[in-house]
Amino acid sequence: MPLPYYVSPEQMMQDKAEYAKKGIAKGRSIIAMEYADGVLMVADNPSVSLYKISEIYDSIAFSGAGKYSEFENLRKAGIRHADLKGYMYSREDVTARSLANGYSQTLGTIFSQEIKPLEVEILVAQVGESRETNELYRISFDGSIFDERGFAAIGGRAEALQVFLKERYKNGPPSLKDALALCVAALENVTNQKLPLEGLEIAVLDRGRTGRKFRRISPVESRQFLA
Repeated sequence: MPLPYYVSPEQMMQDKAEYAKKGIAKGRSIIAMEYADGVLMVADNPSVSLYKISEIYDSIAFSGAGKYSEFENLRKAGIRHADLKGYMYSREDVTARSLANGYSQTLGTIFSQEIKPLEVEILVAQVGESRETNELYRISFDGSIFDERGFAAIGGRAEALQVFLKERYKNGPPSLKDALALCVAALENVTNQKLPLEGLEIAVLDRGRTGRKFRRISPVESRQFLA
């Protein structure tokens, strides 16, 4: 831009980051947590039709926080990528790592080259044949990718959730019942209110299922777990 409208690259990147963070902070939080038989994902989501947690492939799940239309487009792109790669090569070649790298490149390119960054933060999880082979990746608005172990949180109050869970997620992966109770307690702690189970979106990647591992848990079933 000609003077006097010049903005230094450092200032421009800082402004973009602040803009994206503000947009993500307006969204509700999501937690992904490893449990004994898979990966649990819990989202603070009162909507019954606009899902934040979805299946990407046989053993891979996706969740997004921030602007719904933007992470929904990323989810659809991930499904197309996974289906094409599985068709051209083999289903075993579709991994959370490759999807996370693709998302990282896309978000990083948009953040550095476009005027407006995407106001999203996403999680990609894959359940393995054992806990050691589980994969859990958190991808930020600028394309930064983080390989998480045990648990991860995105959206609204993610930092407070990380602190809460770090103090309580110990002694190996819990059972599904204990993991769900811990996730609900964490969300209620950072929101300072009792959350109805109908306002939570809950899904698991269940290692014990044959074929597709993704399964949603209804409020009725979650109420039985927490009874």
